[in-house]
Amino acid sequence: MIVIIGSGAAGLSAALAAAGDLRIGSEGLAGSGAAGPDSLPSGPKVDDVLLVTKTAFMESNTYHAQGGIAAAIFDDDGPDLHAQDTLAAGDGLCDPKAVSILTQEGASRVREFANAGVRFDRGQDGHILRGLEAAHSRARVVHAGGDATGKVLEIDVAEMVRENPRITVMEHAFLKDIVLRDGRVAGVRLLVNDDAGNEANTDSNTANADANAAESTQPTERVIEATKVILATGGAGRLYPYTTNPAVATGDGLAAALRAGAEVADLEFYQFHPTALAVGEHFLVSEAVRGEGAVLLDEHGERYMTKVDPRAELAPRDVVARANFRTMQAQGGRPVMLDVSPMRREHPDLATFLAHRFPTIDAYTRSLGFDWSKEPIPVAPAAHYWMGGIRTDLFGRTSIPGLYAAGECARTGVQGANRLASNSLLEGLVYGRRAGLAAVRDDLTRGWAFAPEPFRNSAIPGMPVCQQPMTLQTPTVREGDTATPWDRDAIERMMWKGVGLIRDDGTLDATVRDLAEGLAAANLAESRRRDRGDVADVTTLENRNLLAIGYVQAVAAINRCESRGAHTRSDFPQINPSLAHSVAYRLQ
Repeated sequence: MIVIIGSGAAGLSAALAAAGDLRIGSEGLAGSGAAGPDSLPSGPKVDDVLLVTKTAFMESNTYHAQGGIAAAIFDDDGPDLHAQDTLAAGDGLCDPKAVSILTQEGASRVREFANAGVRFDRGQDGHILRGLEAAHSRARVVHAGGDATGKVLEIDVAEMVRENPRITVMEHAFLKDIVLRDGRVAGVRLLVNDDAGNEANTDSNTANADANAAESTQPTERVIEATKVILATGGAGRLYPYTTNPAVATGDGLAAALRAGAEVADLEFYQFHPTALAVGEHFLVSEAVRGEGAVLLDEHGERYMTKVDPRAELAPRDVVARANFRTMQAQGGRPVMLDVSPMRREHPDLATFLAHRFPTIDAYTRSLGFDWSKEPIPVAPAAHYWMGGIRTDLFGRTSIPGLYAAGECARTGVQGANRLASNSLLEGLVYGRRAGLAAVRDDLTRGWAFAPEPFRNSAIPGMPVCQQPMTLQTPTVREGDTATPWDRDAIERMMWKGVGLIRDDGTLDATVRDLAEGLAAANLAESRRRDRGDVADVTTLENRNLLAIGYVQAVAAINRCESRGAHTRSDFPQINPSLAHSVAYRLQ
């Protein structure tokens, strides 16, 4: 049995591939030959799959994704052109081979899911509609439900999973740790909320299903044995007080992989979406809104992006997010405004167009009392997507035998220093499938084939570099210490101040030390609980996870003495060509 943690695009794709669903191309990869780092044994191998999800089956970052899926499936486009745009947005840190796989196989995956019944938006002629988003040279972003692409994708693909008799779903089960034996994966340790209806019975196609169960009591700890585990646990937007991510995005898979000793990379690159509503729940206002013609204004009604970048509002996300942040700083922290009125030239009945093209955003803004067809709406940057993660090869293999990763929790090499808009769901579909195929076909008795693309480096004499790179250690405190674990507010405040949109050496240094102290206290508290035989609540363990990944992110940020992509240092404002490479970190 293969255990998959996470039920977003990557987890669902991995499950269908491992369980043998021909609708999404699980028959094999084109060009597969002899087993090796770049190929898989051919043949229709399948396995039973346990798909574990933290809360309800369809609650994930995928479900909340609005913008769409970038795919070169139109006559005036091609995977090579899509790859060029991805590499340009990645600012020198993408792996070209990984990007080529993403764009080539991505086009095939989108066609397969469309043929399998995913309800992409179509015109009256039946052809799939497409939109233009920032830093794309072609209109290639396909949508579903207007601005509810992730929700529609999640619902439709989840139904395929439910119909597959080889896949069991376990809801309300929190990943506490990865179990290792002799340096290899031996299973996962879960906290299971039995009151929510879980039975952990692999004879049942869905081991849960009562979302309206009685109030939860203390969850029980349970070990599920498995020699193959795929992490598809998504991002960690809950590191920050302003985020577009749902409450479940606390980096659980990444933190568990770190504790197990897995390599991670590119954690300093966290993408902040430029336009989240500055009121309410920081609801995401999709990139596609600017793609349709919306512009950004300061508090005086002046458009400023034309002075920042020739691409104006359609510049890469990191450029727009920093411009918004700096404009807000200049006006005392007050939000900037997003004005959709330029769309009126193409759509005279603007209110009707907005309600049809962006129904989710339209309904939410109106619920807050805004009529955005008549007035600009207040927006601000918010934590959105992590380009870094667990380092993998081209089939999702990690540095730990038997452990795979896919989606936002993985560093596949496709996102580089700055993710191209609408490439995230595509990565989940492509590399989730690759991880699922590898997990079912890898023969661990013949060794572990982890062979990631090598990091590239180019030394240029005379360029400034960090004088003394900070090393990474597991923070500890003495047994007699009485440090109190941090609460969520403290973590979010520290991360926003120290590892936010714009960073500097002094603030990062203090942040690293503070996070190390907080993590040490959380580790000590967990050790004492284990000694007493107690089980921590999920929120406490989530906070420990956030401290662990925040600490590693801060170390990575202080060691990258340059500004590149989503990582901006006010004390090192230029790109440093000597640092055109990634660094693998591992907790010691």
